[in-house]
Amino acid sequence: MKLQAQTTIVECRRCPRLTVYREEVARQRVRRFKDWEYWGKPVPSLGADDARLLIIGLAPAAHGGNRTGRVFTGDRSGDWLYRALHRFGFANQPQSTDTRDGLQLIDSYITAAVHCAPPDNKPLPDEFTHCRPYLLEELTMLKKVRVVVPLGMIGFKTLLTARKELGMPNPAPAPTFGHGVEVPLSDNLTMICSYHPSQQNTQTGKLTEPMFDSIFRRAQALISSEK
Repeated sequence: MKLQAQTTIVECRRCPRLTVYREEVARQRVRRFKDWEYWGKPVPSLGADDARLLIIGLAPAAHGGNRTGRVFTGDRSGDWLYRALHRFGFANQPQSTDTRDGLQLIDSYITAAVHCAPPDNKPLPDEFTHCRPYLLEELTMLKKVRVVVPLGMIGFKTLLTARKELGMPNPAPAPTFGHGVEVPLSDNLTMICSYHPSQQNTQTGKLTEPMFDSIFRRAQALISSEK
């Protein structure tokens, strides 16, 4: 079942700067996608409310999710993510190119700190704040989640901030972000931190496929252990 946030977010116009930018990109396009009809709206989360794996990204790419209308779809980061999810049984196929490609998530749910494509991929502080209510709803309604994977420092901080706002317990002292850092958030919920599969990380070798695979291999093991 879809959460309400997945349907209501599409109409969101809380952030004027992001609204102008995402719509301008959709109108102007780029040469390689000149024949596409861009989505140009907030990109909803993806997955069902009984998922046991939760993934938190940063924001849609201007010519990725903002073009296709699906989170992590149509860009290099998505290529990495769905390949890894498929490898460990969290998606039915290893690629996500558009909303008609047959992709289905399995026991997993993907959301973002901000649901609109930001200029230079850098949301402003108030834009994170405006978008947080959607994540607050998701954290409240996703009652079966056993593993949460924040992608990058921003996903990590966004998760802990949202949990604090909801009155959920966070570790004390606060954990330090690092790839592969594993943090128990409660008796039945574990956070596994990962570098974001951005080109800045993957093309420089800061994040390799074996490193990324290790995150979802561990998530699979933790989830499978409760069966």
